[in-house]
Amino acid sequence: MPRDIEALVAQMTLEEKAGLCSGQDFWHTKGVSRLGIPGVMVCDGPHGLRKQDQTGDHLGLNDSIQAVCFPTACATASSFDRDLLRALGEALGDACQAEDVAVVLGPAVNIKRSPLCGRNFEYFSEDPYLAGELAAAHIHGVQSRGVGASIKHFAANNQEYHRLTCSAQIDERTLREIYLPAFETAVKREQPWTVMCSYNLINGVYASQDPWLLTALLRDEWGFEGFVMSDWGAVDDRAAALAAGLELEMPGTYGHSADAQIVRAVREGRLSEKVLDRAVARLLRIIFRYTDNRRAAVFDKDAQHALATQMARESAVLLRNRDRALPLTENARVAFIGEFAQKPRFQGGGSSHINAHRISSALDAAAGLPGVCYAPGFPADKDEANPQWVAQAVALAKESQAAVIFAGLPDIFESEGYDRQHMRLPDCQVALIRAVAAVQPRTIVVLHNGSPVEMPWAQDVSAILEMYLAGQGVGQAAVDLLFGRANPCGKLAESFPLRLADNPSYLNFPGDGDRVEYREGVFVGYRYYDAKEMAVAFPFGHGLSYTTYRYGNLRFDKQTLSATETLTVQVDVTNTGAVAGKETVQLYVADHTGAAVRPPKELKGFVKLSLAPGETKTATFTLDERAFAWYHTGLRAWRCAAGAYEVLIGASSRDIRLTGHVTLDTPPLPLRVDTNTRVETVLNHPLLAGVAQEYRDHAFPPDEREKTDVAKAAINEEMEHRTALEAPLRSARSFGQLTDEELQAGIDRFNRLLQGE
Repeated sequence: MPRDIEALVAQMTLEEKAGLCSGQDFWHTKGVSRLGIPGVMVCDGPHGLRKQDQTGDHLGLNDSIQAVCFPTACATASSFDRDLLRALGEALGDACQAEDVAVVLGPAVNIKRSPLCGRNFEYFSEDPYLAGELAAAHIHGVQSRGVGASIKHFAANNQEYHRLTCSAQIDERTLREIYLPAFETAVKREQPWTVMCSYNLINGVYASQDPWLLTALLRDEWGFEGFVMSDWGAVDDRAAALAAGLELEMPGTYGHSADAQIVRAVREGRLSEKVLDRAVARLLRIIFRYTDNRRAAVFDKDAQHALATQMARESAVLLRNRDRALPLTENARVAFIGEFAQKPRFQGGGSSHINAHRISSALDAAAGLPGVCYAPGFPADKDEANPQWVAQAVALAKESQAAVIFAGLPDIFESEGYDRQHMRLPDCQVALIRAVAAVQPRTIVVLHNGSPVEMPWAQDVSAILEMYLAGQGVGQAAVDLLFGRANPCGKLAESFPLRLADNPSYLNFPGDGDRVEYREGVFVGYRYYDAKEMAVAFPFGHGLSYTTYRYGNLRFDKQTLSATETLTVQVDVTNTGAVAGKETVQLYVADHTGAAVRPPKELKGFVKLSLAPGETKTATFTLDERAFAWYHTGLRAWRCAAGAYEVLIGASSRDIRLTGHVTLDTPPLPLRVDTNTRVETVLNHPLLAGVAQEYRDHAFPPDEREKTDVAKAAINEEMEHRTALEAPLRSARSFGQLTDEELQAGIDRFNRLLQGE
């Protein structure tokens, strides 16, 4: 039977209500036993359950229960697979139900602005559309099990350096187009039970106490219905945060600070008790949604290990495969080199660190292959060359048919809490890769890393398999892919620049410690590299396969559409190779209207198809107005300009297979004409063009235009033409024959036409 939340709130004392707005301890909310209000537990995620007791910590320094470590978001994003993310969410939800956890903290959807962010392994992508789609699928899976998800970190938490006190200085368009859409998609589509605010300030205001962010945007505009919680220790002013829309502060302060601040603010009249009542009601609805709908669940760790291994296989990206170096044959003599083959790095450090119940190494997985031999080559935990190990590895590689080097970043190189200082692999690994490649033409590198690395050795090796931080099944998954038991199908969810200096945030990351300027604006990741026509090591969306695919028969259900219509796009894809595979078909949109400065193209759809040899399937996309829109800061709204758009279908952002054009027949953008409006603006406006030409002919009679000062000063006709079009309307009184009164009459007439008079 439904709870009467308002009646419960009415029975609570001021102190009880204030108490519910902060945690009991590190992981539990408070309860009110006399009213039957229970406390509940929240736990870290998002790629596994990290359940600790109340003496635990949020940075992963102490052990949690044994659980299953799934691939981290940097890997799962490369699956481009909504179903896979939904399955991950379901598994996490089952584990939470079995362990009596009400809310799992994740997914994390902050954009990968720079490859140096220490927490990039926990984030999905540089692209907000992809991040939003995968986050929505993840949340759907978790919450289908009667457990809440907490999407994080809201918002603009794109670095670890001074993350608790640094202000992210971002213009509104950049926020709206890059750093907010993943949250927006997830909130509108899946209604996560909670949203976790970030530590940082945004344009000088702490995210924890920003009423625009937490109320005007999140609740009033997006329709969020759950409660907002703080990241651990993110609250600056508790009363201001509550007024802004932050219901729950974590962790608990044991009544010494937060609760007293709220009580005092209410009694002093600085905080309305109605605001507190509303916050408590929001908390109670979520608490009872969990406790009143508990269900039996089994945390089958072995079954989830199998899922984790499958996810690792589906997420791995084959970056390079010269002369079909892969797959290897199972009877070949193959040297496994690098300590990561024995001690894989499969997750990042910090609050998401999972106490994995079992770990599959590549050496374990290859135990049944008689031709596999091993040399440590270099240590997995530090950058330290061992000459004896190097000599042994080179000798082993030389006498083998192929060498597989298991390389990557040691734990100390990337973690929550600090950013990377560079994009390089450890020097000892780079030296060994080059030494082995010099004696073994069939050298394959398997990477274990949470973010892009520079690869000055890429042309020296035959194949590169990017495993990322692929969870506890990484070893089995890598061996399955290396030996062709599985076909790689991952695609990069981020661009790999050739060098760190190529990254668009290079000159503005991580800021001076107090402020970080997002001066690259909307040109993040491939949006920047494409606009600059810059070479990259591997582009966004790239990923090879052991088979080949043919794209064809691109078609649209209409060639012209209004703002209220949707466009259906279809394309046929055929597996033209000899083995089964999965191909992610990517759809990008390019705006050719010239109405705004925009990236050359932006991802607006993707479909993953499973294809047997010779099989053809159709990828279908549906595009709405938002797929064509940019955020107009003057109007503070999403807008599409009328005109031509290009739809591009590709296997990556740089491998476009098919293109087509459509026209948007949308109303003109709102306009208010004044003396500084440009001549070309009114001449090109469908409602104003006729009248504008009439005034132009009056101001500059056609038979006298060559006599004007502008015409006399022009070096050529193009200069005269462009100068005249780009001039403000007020130029008609300086260089033409309009009086002030005639100019103002014309402007008034334009504005009446725009208002439909």
